[in-house]
Amino acid sequence: MTYNPNEYEPRSTEGVRLQKVMANAGVASRRVCEELIIEGRVKVNGKRVTELGTRIDPAHDTVNVNGNPLQLDTSKIYLALNKPLGVVSSMKDEMGRPDLNQYSLKYERVFNVGRLDVETTGLLLLTNDGDLAHILAHPSFGVSKTYWARIKGAISQDSIDKLIEGIELEDGPIQADKVRLLDAASDESLVEIVLHSGRNRIVRRMFEAVGHPVVGLVRRQFGPIQLGPLKPGQVRELSKMEVSALLKVADGKEARTPRPVDGKKPQRPNRPNGNGRPTGRSKPGEGSQGRSGGFSRSKDSRSGGGSSSGGRGRSGDGDNRGGYDGRDGQNRR
Repeated sequence: MTYNPNEYEPRSTEGVRLQKVMANAGVASRRVCEELIIEGRVKVNGKRVTELGTRIDPAHDTVNVNGNPLQLDTSKIYLALNKPLGVVSSMKDEMGRPDLNQYSLKYERVFNVGRLDVETTGLLLLTNDGDLAHILAHPSFGVSKTYWARIKGAISQDSIDKLIEGIELEDGPIQADKVRLLDAASDESLVEIVLHSGRNRIVRRMFEAVGHPVVGLVRRQFGPIQLGPLKPGQVRELSKMEVSALLKVADGKEARTPRPVDGKKPQRPNRPNGNGRPTGRSKPGEGSQGRSGGFSRSKDSRSGGGSSSGGRGRSGDGDNRGGYDGRDGQNRR
């Protein structure tokens, strides 16, 4: 048999059959997993496997299906929480304030990935995967975060340009990756901002610096994971595709954002009357920018493009349980 450096060669005849490992990881049935192997859609340790009966060591080998890494350790837990207002980003607050422990009672020894300040709501990941959590939270890996900020006043294109081009704060310069006006009224604006920084209260300080204090802030996305329709205080387990996307980001690769959980409208920043829209009546000609797409600019395209999945090398701040479709790599429904 001719040696092929692109083909995986098992260490020994011991181990677990690859199709069984894939089925246990939730990819699909064993029969479908066998088809994926025969079609050359599976790689072990970066090398293609096409032979049925191949055995691997789940504790040491890595498996990718259609380019999507699998989490073979079934003891790992990955959760998405919509952190409510007034909750401290700690599993146990020494001052007795409301903390994250109340949302993880069903799960053993999970901890939060990064932090949100007490006044900020939105997406916070919880996990017991220490290695992945370190990569996702560490500034050097530059995982992007997307926020919706409700700010005072009608923001101008000039202010958006300043946020993109960079401003100087007391702890150094900072710039956003993307800023987009979502809605506007005479006294408030709703703005989407994407950045990689994890500095303390960085979004609030950036808008304060351009003269628009934040009055409501929600994190909509962390890397490739979206908040979706989760209500404040709700927790859900990440889907297989979402976990795979996180593993991709942790490996320094671009990851597509898995499709939303459903078609519900996303949550807006909290406000006293609870409807999430800027107050005030727009004057003729005002506010229409936001409702029709708004001012928008990004570092990459200068017109609002760019990716928010994140990756290594930059400075930094929904539940389907199906497997991987053999044809397009998406979740089976």
